[in-house]
Amino acid sequence: MKVILIQDIADLGKKNEIKEVKDGYARNFLIPKGLVKPATKENFKWLEGQKKIEEVKAEDELKKIQGFASNIDGLEVVITVKVGEDGQLFESINNQKIAEKLKELGFDIKKTQVLLENPIKELGEFPVKITLEHNLEAEITLIVNQEKEN
Repeated sequence: MKVILIQDIADLGKKNEIKEVKDGYARNFLIPKGLVKPATKENFKWLEGQKKIEEVKAEDELKKIQGFASNIDGLEVVITVKVGEDGQLFESINNQKIAEKLKELGFDIKKTQVLLENPIKELGEFPVKITLEHNLEAEITLIVNQEKEN
C-alpha cells in the first residue's frame, strides 16, 4: 500500500514522502496513529497544498531571521569585569556570558549559537560569530572593559 507520511517516521522516511508499506502495517498501525494518509488522489492534492504552505512558512521564517541577523550584525556588546592588579581578569568570558548579555539587550540567543573558540581572558575588543537558522551568521564585536572601582 502506498502512503503519504504526515510526519518523520524513523526507519521509514521524512514528512511528505510517499512510501510503499505492507497493508497490515498501514491499516493497523500507521493510519490509526495518524502518522500517514493513504496515497489517494484527494490526499495527493492535500499533499501539494501542504508543500505550498510549508514553502510560504519557510520563506517567512527566512525573512524574519535575515532581519534579525541584520539587527544583530555589527552590534557592539560591552561586558565589564573585575580585573586584578596585573591586568588579569577574575573571570573569563565564555559563550554563556555573551548569550546572557545579548538576552539582556533583547536578543534571544542560546549559548550554543555563540561561536567562541576559547574563553576570553583579557581586556579588549573581540569579534564573535553568532550562528542562526538557515545557515545564517552574524558577527558582533565584544568589548571587555574593566569594572570601575569606587
